[in-house]
Amino acid sequence: MTTFLLIPGAGGQAAYFSRLVPELERRGHAAVAVDLPSGDDAAGLAAYADVAVAAVDPQVPVTVVAQSMGGLTAPLICARRPVELLVLLNAMVPAPGETGGEWWSTTGQDDAQRAHRASLDLPDDADGDDVVYFHDLDPELAATLREEPVEQSGRPFEEPWPLAAWPDVPTRVLAGRDDRLFPLEFQRRIARERLGLDVDEIPGGHLVALSRPAELAARLAAYARDLPAPLSAR
Repeated sequence: MTTFLLIPGAGGQAAYFSRLVPELERRGHAAVAVDLPSGDDAAGLAAYADVAVAAVDPQVPVTVVAQSMGGLTAPLICARRPVELLVLLNAMVPAPGETGGEWWSTTGQDDAQRAHRASLDLPDDADGDDVVYFHDLDPELAATLREEPVEQSGRPFEEPWPLAAWPDVPTRVLAGRDDRLFPLEFQRRIARERLGLDVDEIPGGHLVALSRPAELAARLAAYARDLPAPLSAR
């Protein structure tokens, strides 16, 4: 059994993983989704990491799954507790000293998103939630999300990313091939340039834990099967 520690993106809502958690549990794993203090202007990346670290017994090794903005927080967790595997799910990949706000321009995200939008024959100004985030969700779920306010303080985007290097933890990069915020080719380039890693693909858009929870759980369970057995079990 693997314990998955699930770190949400902007808005910090554990509810983002509400469809993924039961799928992981059905496969015999434990899953803990974290609510981050995204509405607190006093809370920076260290506070986000504090909350995540406190969510699971520190003696229990975890696989950390970081969605989108969660990529800024997840590597900090690896320096503070046992982590067997870090999975970046449609996630930001920060560089030492770079702020989350700078990330968008230094990576060329805007140009990549614009080119992807053009490849889909979408208007250049088609940047609403329905187009970018909800396009592959069932209509009822999309309607619910439209009605739920999401708060995200700018504080975590203002802080230089504090680590001197990527943590020495096995890392997988998992990308939705239909992601319209971080297009697949963009994620491939960033993973290669910043981590020297290839990207694993999965069907679905940016909110793949909501649109394709069963497929995502199956991929995460496969990662878990590939983990080395703990010393106590050898």
